[in-house]
Parts: sequence; C-alpha cells; structure tokens
Amino acid sequence: MSLYIKNARFIDWQSFEITQTHICVEPGKTGGICLTDDLPEPVAEGSKVVDAQGRWVTKSFACGHHHIYSTLARGMPAPAKAPVNFVEILKYIWWNLDKNLDFEMIKASALASAVYCAKNGVTFVIDHHASPFAVENSLFAIKEAFDSIGLSHLLCYEISDRDGKAVREAGLAETKNYLTAGNPGHVGLHASFTVGDELLKKAVQLARDCDTGLHMHVAEDKADQADCEKKYGKRVVQRLADAGALELKGSILGHCLHLDEDEINRIKNSSAWVVQNVESNLNNNVGLTDYSAYGDRIMLGTDGMHSDMLRSAKASFLLGQQTEQISFPGIYDRFRKVHTYIEENGFQGDTDNNLVILDYNPPTDVTRDNFLGHFVYGLDSAHVSTVISGGQVIVEERKLVSANETDIMEFAREMGNRLWRKLV
Repeated sequence: MSLYIKNARFIDWQSFEITQTHICVEPGKTGGICLTDDLPEPVAEGSKVVDAQGRWVTKSFACGHHHIYSTLARGMPAPAKAPVNFVEILKYIWWNLDKNLDFEMIKASALASAVYCAKNGVTFVIDHHASPFAVENSLFAIKEAFDSIGLSHLLCYEISDRDGKAVREAGLAETKNYLTAGNPGHVGLHASFTVGDELLKKAVQLARDCDTGLHMHVAEDKADQADCEKKYGKRVVQRLADAGALELKGSILGHCLHLDEDEINRIKNSSAWVVQNVESNLNNNVGLTDYSAYGDRIMLGTDGMHSDMLRSAKASFLLGQQTEQISFPGIYDRFRKVHTYIEENGFQGDTDNNLVILDYNPPTDVTRDNFLGHFVYGLDSAHVSTVISGGQVIVEERKLVSANETDIMEFAREMGNRLWRKLV
C-alpha cells in the first residue's frame, strides 16, 4: 500500500532545508520518499493519504540504548534496603526487579515500551534486556511485541555471571538462537564486574561467529574500574581490548564515564560506539564526563528511564553546558548519530520512509537557519502527532493505530501489579 502525505512542510533532517510539498512514501524496510508538487488523482485503490495540514514533517527518531525490562518499574514498591551506592542500587532495585520477571511480564514490558516509543516518534530501538529467570525466548517475545507495533529494533540479552553458570549459559543460548535465526542484534553483556573471563571469551567468539558486536555497560561507576583492577590487574577498556572486543563490528559501549586517556583513545581508534545516557547517570549519581573526548561515534540513549529521545537530547544539551559547552549542532548531531550507526553497520529499518509529523505552532518563525534553536528549546514529544514507520502509519493524530493501546495498557497494569507483589 502506498502512502501519501499532502500539505507538508518538510524539514530535511540533515540540511534543514524546508520545502512546502506533498510526499510519496514507499513501504518496506528499505523504502524511501519522494517530494512532489502534485499527487496522483485519484490515488490508487488501497493507498492512504494523510493530510499534514501545513504541519512539519521530518525523519523520525531512534534510541541508541534502552532497557524495556524496566517499563513496569514506574511506581513500584521501595526496596527492602535503601541503597547507598551504585552497586546497591543494582542489587536492591534493578537486579531484584529483573529476577522476578516472567515471560508474560516481559511481553507486557515490551508492548508498553513500544507504545511509548511510537507515540514519542521513536521508530528504531536498540535494546539491552535482562530477565535471568525467564531467559528462554525472551528476545523473540520482545521482537514479536515491537513488530506488532511496527517498530524496528536491534535486541540483545544482558548476559552476566551474577546469577550463576546455568543462567549465564541460558543467556548465551538465547543470544545464539536469536541471532542465528536471522534476527538483527548484538551479544549483550552487563558490565565487566559481573562478567568473568570465560564468559567474556565466549561472548566475543559468539559475536564473531554472528558478525556483530557487543552491547555492554562500561565504567558506568568507579566500582567497575576498581573491580577490574583488583581481579585482572588492568582497567576495563584494556580488558575488553585484550579479549578482542574492540575489534568486533559495531560494538556499543554504554555510559563510559570513568575512563582514562588511554582508554578513551583505545575506543576512538576502534570501531566501537559510545552511547550517552545523562538522565540515568544523574539519577544513579554515578558522575559526569566530557563526551566530546570520544570523537564522532557518540549517540544518545535513555537507559530505560523513558522512551523519549527529544527529552534525552534536551537533558544532554543542558548538562553538556557544564561538562563540555556543547553547541546546538553538536547535540543535534548526537541525537541523529544513531542513524549513522545503523547505516554503517548494515541494519535495516531506518531509511527515509520513517517520519514524524509535528504539530508545532511556535510564536516565532522556523527557518533553515534557526531550526536547531527550535529543536533544543521548542520541540518536544507533545508535538508528535503522526508517526510513520517503514512507510506505514502507526500513530495518527496522537492515537496508536497499529495495535489496541487500551488492551496493551490494561495488560501492562495487570502484569505490573503481579510483579510488584513479588517484589515486597
């Protein structure tokens, strides 16, 4: 089915050139768009016409690092013990939550998260999942949920040694089964301090076998470095380099807060990408860093805090005034860099037929020259009215049309209540 958007003010996401136009949108994972002065009359049977009514149309958004497993955490009971450091935050909050997830809770988390992403204009999600006592088929369940909403994705399971050998091996098996079935994704690891040498070796080899990279947290807290130096006599990035992890295709390293100059240079001289999650870093009080030191391969994520990439960009810009005096072009580049990552590593689902229509009516003009000022200080997810993913409308006039949002949220609340009863 062909899709036409009429009466659009199209903003080229790279040049910011603004064109009053109609748009022909091709369907499919590799489809494109064509700007035209005239629409066919009549349009072919089965085609859809969306009237943008003079609103802004541009490329949709993508998330470089998500944790959909945290979706049911909103409003959950307080932990049995108040954490006093990052490791205790993991132990008493997040590891307690992920240990209690079952298969139905995973499905609910994925569906609800996909709804939030879609309604925030996010059509491509890179996710890092954990459910140590419900590992088997967890990635397939997340894929099915995201596919049902109409989102593209790169998934991985967060493998670690923290729950014992059987759980570790289940994570490796799930990853292998998912990737060898032809699904795009990564080999996921938690962080160095929960990953022993045997697991690291197996993960790197599996990534090589599947022609992909690792997706893991790196030096999110100083405890990660302290553990690595104590156990292995080296720092985290050196350990990864020695294991061959930095030679892999398209590895994603999350956070990267507490690295020295040698580690930063090792990452810059590799093919690995860094993903910045400033709201999560602030929430966990793990520290700040100057991400400009890492060069050009930096993208933005949410770390499961939410599913709103415009919000992440604003937070990164405001905090970046303190850490690196980041500019309007600098933060927009990081916001959009995920598209470069996806294209360079050969993943599908992020071509130009992924679009948002923005119902944005500012008190000042929007021009090619001042668009970035509107991006930072004006645009937010409340302006997302219609979302097109792979050439198909999945949100229309702020209403999810690819699935029944009411049923999904009722299911999520049911699973959330059941999860919470297990947490207390």
